[in-house]
Amino acid sequence: MLLSTPDEDVLTAADTLGKTLQTLQSESTRSEFESVLVECTEAINEATGLEYGEVCDAGSDCC
Repeated sequence: MLLSTPDEDVLTAADTLGKTLQTLQSESTRSEFESVLVECTEAINEATGLEYGEVCDAGSDCC
């Protein structure tokens, strides 16, 4: 499957975010990191119009 340029941009941004979060996780306390995850999730939900928990069927034990 070929991705369009916007799709590739989204995947690149997601990869960058993942690496940044991984670094942040190793450099912060658990509560600081969880706070950032909540903020990121809310920003992604707002930008996409999708509720992450509903899309991935994550449940309460996600992350």
